[in-house]
Amino acid sequence: MSVSNQAPPVLDIVDETFLAVPASTVAAAFADPAAWTRYWPDLVLEVYTDRGDEGLRWTVRGALVGTMEIWLEPVLDGTVLHYFLRASPAAPSGLALELRPRDLRREFDRRARAAKGIALDLKEILEDGREPGVPPRGTADQ
Repeated sequence: MSVSNQAPPVLDIVDETFLAVPASTVAAAFADPAAWTRYWPDLVLEVYTDRGDEGLRWTVRGALVGTMEIWLEPVLDGTVLHYFLRASPAAPSGLALELRPRDLRREFDRRARAAKGIALDLKEILEDGREPGVPPRGTADQ
């Protein structure tokens, strides 16, 4: 294990999940910085682009150093939640940490599963049982 100052990001994680709710509903789940701590407890996030109902972009510090983004794309009667993480493991000093290939793969898998877990938890909570193509509960179309 060695520390590097200028290494390119070694984790490049992309995830997409369809949620049968409007983008504004998904955006609200990410609006409160306290939520970020719940979703990513070992990361310190700083917004560098707030695109409202289209998502957020953050710089990342803490256990990782790099950038992270959620992009909310309206599709049909819902939203595709796109998640991007481009970062490297970091030493306590904040410098990028070079991991052995096996440890890097483990970290990639852990972060990818966590991203999908966040998306699926939001899907369950925000959709509240609604299926794509079915109007939300309490609308006149039912």
